[in-house]
Amino acid sequence: MRIILLAVSFLVSSAVAAAPPDTMRVDFFHSGNHETEMFSLDQVVIEPLPWTGNMAQPVDNTLRGKYLFEIVHPQTKAVAWSRSFSSIYGEWETTGESRSINRSFHESVRFPVQEEPFELVMKKRGAGNAFEEVWRIELDPADVLVHRESAMYAGQVVAIHEGGDPAGKVDLLIMGDGYTAEEHDAFLEKATELTDILFATSPFKERKDDFNVWALAPAATQSGVSRPSTGTFRDNPVRTTYDAFRSERYILTFDNKAMRRIASSAPYDFIEILTNTETYGGGGIYGLYSTAAANSEWAPYLFVHEFGHHFAGLADEYYTSSVAYEAPAEITEPYEPNVTALLDPDNLKWKHHVLPNTPLPTPWPKAEYEKHSIAYQERRREMRAANVKEEEMNALFRYTKEYVEDLFEKSGQEGIVGAFEGGNYQAEGFYRSEQNCLMFTRSETFCAVCAEAIGKVIDEYTLTE
Repeated sequence: MRIILLAVSFLVSSAVAAAPPDTMRVDFFHSGNHETEMFSLDQVVIEPLPWTGNMAQPVDNTLRGKYLFEIVHPQTKAVAWSRSFSSIYGEWETTGESRSINRSFHESVRFPVQEEPFELVMKKRGAGNAFEEVWRIELDPADVLVHRESAMYAGQVVAIHEGGDPAGKVDLLIMGDGYTAEEHDAFLEKATELTDILFATSPFKERKDDFNVWALAPAATQSGVSRPSTGTFRDNPVRTTYDAFRSERYILTFDNKAMRRIASSAPYDFIEILTNTETYGGGGIYGLYSTAAANSEWAPYLFVHEFGHHFAGLADEYYTSSVAYEAPAEITEPYEPNVTALLDPDNLKWKHHVLPNTPLPTPWPKAEYEKHSIAYQERRREMRAANVKEEEMNALFRYTKEYVEDLFEKSGQEGIVGAFEGGNYQAEGFYRSEQNCLMFTRSETFCAVCAEAIGKVIDEYTLTE
C-alpha cells in the first residue's frame, strides 16, 4: 500500500486549486425526552483544515434525514447552506427509555465558514414529514470566543485512496478505535481491505474515482472497545461501545466532542469507525458516522451495510431482529428512499423501476422466511446470553445466510422490483423494493433502489453543475 501523509498530499492539492473556505463547526447539546426537546449552544469552532464539501451545491437536494440545518442571512433570510442529517438523539427519542428520563447528547453541524453574522436554523420532520423549525440562534464568526482548533493528529493521517482534490470529491475518513500503537499497521491493513471491498460493491465500484479515503487511528492504551454487557470497559480515544440503547450488537460513540476533535485533523465528509473487536456489531446514522467490528468474520458486510445508513440515509429493511425502537403509533410514509408504506400504490416512490403488471404488494415466501428467521433470532439471543465463542455465532450466521439465499433463489422473484412487505423493523405496513438487498440480509449487493439513492448522494458531493 502506498502511504501518503496528509501533511503532504492535502496541502499540495489545496495550493494548486483555488483556496477553499475554512471549515466552521457548531457544537451543541440536544436534550429532552419523549415529549419535549431542547437545543443549547456549546461552542463555535473553526477547524484546522479547509472545507472539503461541494461549494457548487450549497443547498441539500436529497433531504434524507430526520433533521435539517440551514445557515441563513439574518436580514435577507437567504439560505447560504443546508444539509439534512439524523442523530443519536433522534434515535433515542423513539426508545422506551425516553418515556422515563431526560437525556442530553452532544452534536455538531459543519459548513463553510461565514464571514458575517448568521442564523443557524434547526428543523425537524413534523406532520407529513415536512421540516418544521425547532431552534434558531444568531452567531457571529468574529466573536472572540470562536475557538480555533489545531490539527493535532495531522501527522497520523494516511491516504488509502486518492481520487483528487477534496473540494470536488467525497472524502471518507476511516477512524480506528481500540488500536494500540503496536496494532496500527493492522488497522491500516484492515482499512485498506475494507476500502477495496466498498469499491468492489456497486454503485461505489463505478464511482471509485469520486472518492478520497483517509485513515486515522490515535493510539489506544488498551486493545478493543467497551462492551458493558460482558463487563468490558475501555477509555479509548473515540470511546466507541457496544450495547448502545441496550442492543448488544449496536456500536456507537456518545462522545461526539472527542470524535470531532480527532476527525478535524483530516479532510472528511463522512466517517466510518472501525473497532478493534471480533464480536459482530456495528451501526450507522445518516450524516453522523457509521461503525463496524473490524475483526468480525462479517466485517465486509458490516462496513458496507452501515455505510449505506450513514452515507445515503438508507433504512434497515429487516424486521425480525430485536431493536431498541418502539413501533410507530401509526403507519405513515417514511422519508427514507428504500422503504414505503404503500399508501398510494399508483405513486410508488420507485415506480420508475417497476415493470408493468408487477403486482403491488409483490408476493414472496414471507411466511416461510419469518418462521425460520424468528427461530434463528431466538437461538441467537440464547447464544449471546450464554456468551458463546464468536466462531459459534458465525456458524449460525452462515447457516442462516445459506438458508435465506436458497429460499429466495427458489421463489422466482430475484431481481424483480415491486413492493415486498416487511421492512423498517415492521413485519406489516412497510415494504421494501426487492426480495433481497444488502440492507435486508447479509447479501453482497444493493437493490436497484438503494443503488440509485447512493448515486444521488455521490452526485451531490461531486457534480459542479
